[in-house]
Amino acid sequence: MDFQKVFADRIGGRLFGTSTEIYKFERIKRAKAAARKARPNVELLDFGVGEPDQVAPLPIREALKEAVDNPDNRGYSDNGIGEFKEAAARYMSAFFGVADLDPATEIVHSIGSKPALAMLPLCFVNPGDTVLVTVPGYPVLGTHARYLGGKVQNVPLRVQNGFLPDLDAIDGDAARSAKLFYVNYPNNPTGAVATAAFFDRLIAFAEANEILVIQDAAYATLTYNTQPLSILSRPGGMEVALELHSMSKSYNMTGWRLGFVAGSARLVDAYAQVKDNIDSGQFKAIQIAACTGIADRSLADDIRAHYEGRLIKLVKVLRAAGFDARMPGGTFYLYVAAPVAAGSQKFANAAEASQHLILEHSVSTVPWDDAGAYLRFSATFESDGPDDDIRVMSELGNRLASADFRF
Repeated sequence: MDFQKVFADRIGGRLFGTSTEIYKFERIKRAKAAARKARPNVELLDFGVGEPDQVAPLPIREALKEAVDNPDNRGYSDNGIGEFKEAAARYMSAFFGVADLDPATEIVHSIGSKPALAMLPLCFVNPGDTVLVTVPGYPVLGTHARYLGGKVQNVPLRVQNGFLPDLDAIDGDAARSAKLFYVNYPNNPTGAVATAAFFDRLIAFAEANEILVIQDAAYATLTYNTQPLSILSRPGGMEVALELHSMSKSYNMTGWRLGFVAGSARLVDAYAQVKDNIDSGQFKAIQIAACTGIADRSLADDIRAHYEGRLIKLVKVLRAAGFDARMPGGTFYLYVAAPVAAGSQKFANAAEASQHLILEHSVSTVPWDDAGAYLRFSATFESDGPDDDIRVMSELGNRLASADFRF
């Protein structure tokens, strides 16, 4: 059988599997392997990791151990257990002041944010519909909108606008024809946070153009010098937005795969109906364990403080090496303009600078060239504790100093 005949056009059709193009993260993976082979005795400092370096808080882990042994938790959870929805509502109230969400109708759990972002286009996008997607950013919603025959218009995030989308620069026809507007604040990779004033402008923009905002709040509790903010807390937010929350970053529960979608009951119900035809829910024991800590600010604050301390050290080291590094408003990322050269070697883009760092200095970052040339350094690097953090930072500083970067 000629398998090339059966592949869907959305993933390449007859050309599926034949492309020689290398995906960004595969290129990084190959470069790291090459660096380790060339310098087996040199530690690779990996600042490209996008997931927490620590385990979930003890109360959550202990609750999971107990819930796993309860036979009542063995079955399907479908669209989520009531206890988790109620805990999620308490979390929205405790962290964001959204105190009137109905757990029964305005919250539905997800097996992490990624599947929810993949499902939401199924709820709203028809062939030919336009979705607005900020770049650089997480591509999942846009990818699945394209799978359904939708059109994706990228909205660049630039430093001169504080890495917030310039709503006035969006083409009027595109805005009027758009169904969805995907935003992500606190933002990966830029570290920018949304202000109340920006959310208010975004809500007005959505109302004027009849667009549904999908606000991906995966890093919602990781903010520095500002209070966590939900678009649902702003006037009119419930009428124009769905907000996605995740346990992955706030509670070091990345591999546990748990989050939720919140918003107006009719919008949440659309997601619930699609979800009910795709999965049978996350393991009840994981949902029960999350209930133990989801609304406990002290647990999330300890995790936030861990990243804040690391980011402060990382900013200092990067600035000493010539990078224009500043504390982000949120997330655990530093998004810095990429060097244009190292000594006499010039870089055409951030991808080339990233490859040079890995292959020549055993320092891994993630490049972004969507709206300018930038490197993302993550504070989730591995170490053996606070004292070892100091060693890692010192080693990073030495390697960057030897790189002789030009900006």
